[in-house]
Amino acid sequence: MAEEKIILGIDPGTTIMGFGLIKVVNKKMHFLQLNELDLKKYDDHYLKLKLIFERTIELIDTHHPDEIAIEAPFFGKNVQSMLKLGRAQGVAMAAGLSREIPVTEYAPKKIKMAITGNGNASKEQVAKMLQGMLGIKKLPKNLDAMDGLGAAVCHFYNQGRVEIGKSYSGWSAFVKQNEKRVKK
Repeated sequence: MAEEKIILGIDPGTTIMGFGLIKVVNKKMHFLQLNELDLKKYDDHYLKLKLIFERTIELIDTHHPDEIAIEAPFFGKNVQSMLKLGRAQGVAMAAGLSREIPVTEYAPKKIKMAITGNGNASKEQVAKMLQGMLGIKKLPKNLDAMDGLGAAVCHFYNQGRVEIGKSYSGWSAFVKQNEKRVKK
């Protein structure tokens, strides 16, 4: 009997949230879908977070992923941008955890390294590698969807390894691994 698994990859953002789905059958990747949630037209940050949560739940309910891989925020100089990005990531993680789907986060450099062999590769290089690897006919205008797909592919390549980033199987696991961050 074939061993199958679906991995949802997410590149969180408050302007554009990119996502990609792969199906793994007997340790071989197959491209399912990639798309993005365009949030540019909304001014209200809280509405954006609500839409990120709802879209992630919709993806989960439609595709029934077994695991979620999410790109961790990179460290920038603009504290407000980092805060907004962290909230977007947290909302996407919460959506997965609410459906009890294991969530693993990967640093952008780790994703780039897994796809191209170079942790400093450009978005375009990552997109081209994924395009060839998964037989994607046409690249999307924005590459955020490819970044989400990259997170899923990175997760596939890192399965079975001892250290694959931070992984949570539910709220209790998250709290247990982050006791210092939880107020009692």
